[in-house]
Amino acid sequence: MAVHDTIGDFLTHIRNSSAAQKATCQASYSKLRYDLAVILKEEGYLADVKEAQDERGFKSLQMKLKYVGNTPAITGIERHSTPGRRLYYGYRDIPRVLGGLGVAILTTSKGLMRARDARAQGVGGELICKVW
Repeated sequence: MAVHDTIGDFLTHIRNSSAAQKATCQASYSKLRYDLAVILKEEGYLADVKEAQDERGFKSLQMKLKYVGNTPAITGIERHSTPGRRLYYGYRDIPRVLGGLGVAILTTSKGLMRARDARAQGVGGELICKVW
């Protein structure tokens, strides 16, 4: 049975679109991807996120990428936990990204949230990705 890392593919799509200086990028819709994109927007890495339909009529995510001058707002984005290697952290052990300059995103029992919110609420979970 083949295992596909859909979140890793989503992050790679954003990374590649940003590196290619595209204005927008479009990905297939899922609730996890939408919540992840909303957190990236709230953190200032994306300019806008909205639900749309692709040419076949399926639900999709349309993200407007953010640039500062000609430099992408997303300097780096990497998948931390993968389908073959799940990494879980207690709220005391959640790693910081670039000494607090970046953001780590976790999936917890209370939903998808930033690492600093998880620490404040005292919940741990699976570290999905790091963004800086």
